[in-house]
Amino acid sequence: MDEELAWETLGAETAYACPGFDVIREAVCLPDGTEGEFDYVRNGDSVVILPFTTDGDVVVIEEWRQPVRRVNRGLPAGTMEAGDDDPQVTAARELREETGYEADTLDHLYTGEPANGNTDYVFHYYVAQGCEATADQDLDHNESIRVDTTDFDSLVQSVRDGTLRDGRAALGIMYYALFER
Repeated sequence: MDEELAWETLGAETAYACPGFDVIREAVCLPDGTEGEFDYVRNGDSVVILPFTTDGDVVVIEEWRQPVRRVNRGLPAGTMEAGDDDPQVTAARELREETGYEADTLDHLYTGEPANGNTDYVFHYYVAQGCEATADQDLDHNESIRVDTTDFDSLVQSVRDGTLRDGRAALGIMYYALFER
């Protein structure tokens, strides 16, 4: 049944490349035989961490986001790099680098494709329990991050009232509140 909907890829090229993502242009053949082009953003896999401290608060970050020109409140997250085979290992690294916290446990929460009509982005969500500050941040050259903690109910409320606008963070918070709490 899927075969009747599948597109055939006839060729592909990188139309634009920059640090962080590539734009891919593919020549495609649709199921009805029509040939055309399709462009999408190649981002690859990333991790998003919902980190709970030993006191039950959530470690959150505030980070400047250039496309929207404001500080964004969200959850620690990061892109899997070349050679990263295990999202859980990446999640532990990103939590430590962005916040200086390390977790006793990291459990998979959810994996989703947030915008699979125009990007191949995949987000692997993890819940980190027993988080404690163990080190200084080790930020990438293009990261400006402030670390804070908040209680989970306030975090859920910030999604509800629209003050937390980061979509990947909101999804992880709502998923946890709906299915795991």
